[in-house]
Parts: sequence; structure tokens; C-alpha cells
Amino acid sequence: MAGRGLKIIVGLSVFGLLTACGDKPAVEKERPRVFVQEVKLADYAASVTLTGDVQARVQTDLSFRVGGKIIQRTVDVGDRVTAKQVLARLDPKDLQTSVDSAQAQVVAEQARVKQTAAAFVRQQKLLPKAYTSQSEYDSAQAALRSSQSALAAAQAQLANAREQLSYTALIADAPGIITARQAEVGQVVQATVPIFSLARDGERDAVFNIYESLLTEPPEDKTVEVSLLDNPKIKTTGTVREITPAVSAQTGTVQVKVTLSELPEGMRLGSVVSATANVPGKSAVELPWSALTKNLSDPAVWLVDSQGKAQLKTVTVGRYLSGKVIISDGLSDGEKVVTAGGQLLHPDVRVEIVTPSASAPQLPGVQP
Repeated sequence: MAGRGLKIIVGLSVFGLLTACGDKPAVEKERPRVFVQEVKLADYAASVTLTGDVQARVQTDLSFRVGGKIIQRTVDVGDRVTAKQVLARLDPKDLQTSVDSAQAQVVAEQARVKQTAAAFVRQQKLLPKAYTSQSEYDSAQAALRSSQSALAAAQAQLANAREQLSYTALIADAPGIITARQAEVGQVVQATVPIFSLARDGERDAVFNIYESLLTEPPEDKTVEVSLLDNPKIKTTGTVREITPAVSAQTGTVQVKVTLSELPEGMRLGSVVSATANVPGKSAVELPWSALTKNLSDPAVWLVDSQGKAQLKTVTVGRYLSGKVIISDGLSDGEKVVTAGGQLLHPDVRVEIVTPSASAPQLPGVQP
């Protein structure tokens, strides 16, 4: 009987313990700890350093106006030339033959004119005395006019042949500097094929190739400071003169030409120069690289909503900079962006926001 009572007491004790355990609340799963940054939109103007070179305002490709074999070249790349200076010559033999033939034709037509003129004068004297007929007079007059026309045509042909012969000399049409050579002595060239490139004397431009995204709006200030790349102390100012409307299919850039007010000592044709330009400011927010993630293939960030839950949001990246990114669209003022600890997040998970400090534990993916 005593043993039975003892079993009842033990059973009641176990039941009491089990009941007490059931009254305890379930232990909540530990929340991911994250650092956040509150979004504060501001006008962001990027400073871009451009690299280009100094070019002549007017650059001309010089070519022969007739084809032939080059027998002489008197200048090379880098040489300064004057107006009317002979730069190269073609073999003139074939064209000289044409001139000689045209000259002979002119002499023959002159003799014919002389002969028909004499015949017409005789008819002119005989007609009043009725020693000749009107038809013979008219024939003599027509023969004279025909020979005169043939002489004029022969003289024009001779002038054309002489002009063609003059084209065997390639002449500079203005003073400047030879910047390129595309042919050599002994080479047979066709008419209009470039032989030299001439940078004419006069105004100089600094030419830059800029990505189209940097020129979404025309620059407000067209004054640019241009300096020599290998010696920034040598500098001058210029004005944006031309922005090419078409984008290069090869480079995807737009060409910008800046007219230089003057060319200081040490800055010359072909010099590599640099200039700093400010892109027009736009409303954007600057975030560290660690804040950026992906939503499938699109850039995105994790946000913490008012209920303390993580939400993934797609954004537009304006620029990638060293250690940070510029978000140009997708965020609003006051939103909380996760800047560290986003590796452990998934949509609607509750997070614990912590404040970075020297004594705070390091979060996953954050470098000390």
C-alpha cells in the first residue's frame, strides 16, 4: 500500500513538471543584424577628367588631281610647308605627250584658218564684180567660220592638256605642318587618293572623345581649362566650339572640340592634354559598394521597412566609383538601406538594426 502511494506522488510530480514546461513561451529565432543608411537625396555632380590632343582647326588631305607614278617627294611628316610649295611630283611623260599632240593640232588649225581666210577674202573681192557666185562666197565664209571654231577647240584642248600637266605637281594650298604621309616615291597612285595630311596654320582645338551619357544636357559653362598631361603647370583656357551630334559606332563616344585661346610654350600640335569637366548635377544618393546586390540580373538594394522587415528593391546605378556607387533612381528620402549584413537576408525577414562602432561585433561581409 505504501509503494502504491509512492507511485502516485511521483506521477503527480512528473505531471507538474510537464505542465510547467508547457507554460514557457517559444524561444524566438535570432534576427539577422544589419547596418543601415538613411537615404538623403542630393544633387550629385560628377567631376570627370578628359584626355585628348591638340589638333589644327583646319586639316586637309592633299592628293593629286591626276593619276600616275610618283617620282619625287620633297617633304616628310613634321615638316613645315608654305603656300604654293611643291610637295611631290608625278612622272609627266604621258601628259607631256598629250600637250605636244594638242599643240600640233593647234598649229594645224591655225594653218587651216589662214588658208580659209585667204579664200574668203578672194571671194569677197570677186563678188561685187560678179566674177563669182553667191553660193561660192557663202561656202568660203562657212569654211572660214568652221576653221576658226576648230582652232578655238584645239586651243581649249591645249589649255586643258597643259592644266593636266600642271597637276603632276602636288602643291600645298596653305601654310602648315605635314601630319601624315600615305605614299612613297615609285608608287603608282590614282587621282584623289590622299598623299599628305596638312594641318593648316591658325587656330588650334583640343579634341576630346566623351561618352554620350556625360552629355545628356549641354554644358552650362563652355569655358574649359586645358593643361598638358605630362606637365599640368602648362595650361590655357578654351571654349567648347563643337559637339559632334553623332555617336561613333566604333567607340560609342561623342567628339567635343574646344577652341584654345592661345597655345603656351610647350603645348603644340599633337600634344596630349587633359581637362576637368563637371557633369550637370542630378538628384541621387551615394552608397557604399556593400549595399549593392542583385534582383535577378538588375542592380538592387535591401531596404528595412517600418515593420523592421527586409525588402529587396531594384535601383538604377548612375555611376560606379572607387568604393561607392551613385544611385540615380529607385530610392526615396527617408528609406533605410542595408549597407552591411545583406548576405543573410530574404524578403520579409525581420532584422535587427545595429549602429556601427569600434566595439560592435563585425557583421558578415564587412571588413574591419
